[in-house]
Amino acid sequence: MIRLIEKGLMFGNLVHISSPALVERYNRALQHLAGKTTALTDFHVDISGYSPEVGIELDDPLYLNPNGVNRQFILLTTEQKRAPLLNVKFSTSRDILREFIEMNEAQLFALTATDAVAGELVNSVFKLTTPRDLLNLRKIEIEADTVGGTLRKADQLAGMVERFKTEEDAWFDNVLIANMIETAKETGDVTRNPVRLRHTVFEQRNFWTAHFGGMYLFPDLDHPAAICMGERPEDLPIKYVFDPSQRNQIAKFLNYNDLVEPIVKARGVDAAAILQQKMDFLTVDAAADAGIDLTGLDRSDMRRLARNHADRLPEAYHGLAQLLRWATDGGPWPRITSDHPAYFYSLRAANTPNRDLVNMLLAELAPLDPRQMFICHKELFYRTYGGWAEPKKAYVAEFLAREYQVDKAGARAALFGHEPDMSGEDRVSEAVIARVGPWGAVRKE
Repeated sequence: MIRLIEKGLMFGNLVHISSPALVERYNRALQHLAGKTTALTDFHVDISGYSPEVGIELDDPLYLNPNGVNRQFILLTTEQKRAPLLNVKFSTSRDILREFIEMNEAQLFALTATDAVAGELVNSVFKLTTPRDLLNLRKIEIEADTVGGTLRKADQLAGMVERFKTEEDAWFDNVLIANMIETAKETGDVTRNPVRLRHTVFEQRNFWTAHFGGMYLFPDLDHPAAICMGERPEDLPIKYVFDPSQRNQIAKFLNYNDLVEPIVKARGVDAAAILQQKMDFLTVDAAADAGIDLTGLDRSDMRRLARNHADRLPEAYHGLAQLLRWATDGGPWPRITSDHPAYFYSLRAANTPNRDLVNMLLAELAPLDPRQMFICHKELFYRTYGGWAEPKKAYVAEFLAREYQVDKAGARAALFGHEPDMSGEDRVSEAVIARVGPWGAVRKE
């Protein structure tokens, strides 16, 4: 993993904490939440305030996420909103935290000027015992306050102010007045500058979880389903439950809910280039298994490798090659059904609210495309990376540093974006695709 860290592909964009004041605030918040402190004076934190260095020091990668369910967080600065979320257990957690910070940015900026804000993503389940419990995680509520209780005291002060204004003898209540003065020293004037956090309740509809071997839950669709990467539970209360071996059923589910589209159907993208890069990754995988040095490969080297190791190339490569010939040379239209190994490599998520979740699922169903896996499912990428041959590790790290890191937004837009094609011309006839394309060819069972 050192190679990934050095190239900024792991633990990138974390917030550096080195100020003694911020370290002291962090320790107060950590003691408040977990009953622990760190002896480190220099570390990095993610959007939730989790630090990989502190995790190593405490020998606890879940020190802010007990049982992996109710994620706790420590905010030292609103700049944490730009950081990633590490040790992800639910695909929705980072989006919820970021939206919470952005919706309350002015208030949080003021609060973190003098103290750390500590909180928790709370739901009705404190520990997952069975997969059935996952479907109870429908609503996430954020509870947050400064370690010194500024928000709690502001509520108390607001209540005292209301009493002072409405009770008949409040002007003569010296105790009430003294308490108001003391509390206002900590909270400021809550009548002119009310200190309240808003938008703290979030719906968690369709999501991925790392629990139980990894599960994609889509209960909030016209045709609901769960896709289980680990052992498939028998008692999950959802209409359909699939595992990765059920490719045809998964393909039907994606198509029935209009969750995917073929890469060559996408407007405003270079479909041929995307297909070619996927084929290159498949070539690299086969060459790495053969122990071939992959340093400094160019396009002609890739063609040579593909020719010399054609017998090692997976069937998915040949399916993508047929698509590429059709897209570039007008070759015969390939008939690729959902049980073909190339099928999920040829798709991307449609432009729906579930786009990121579907791209995450496709990355897991097409595991030999490390670029998509890195962009869409980093937890899976880091886990899979450790099992690769050394030449493949070096090639993929160099490729991502060279081709992706320099223009992340552009790369994501080219691969997964849905920007309109301003030329007004379709690259591929949608009528042709609907009539003869492989994406309409989900095998009937």
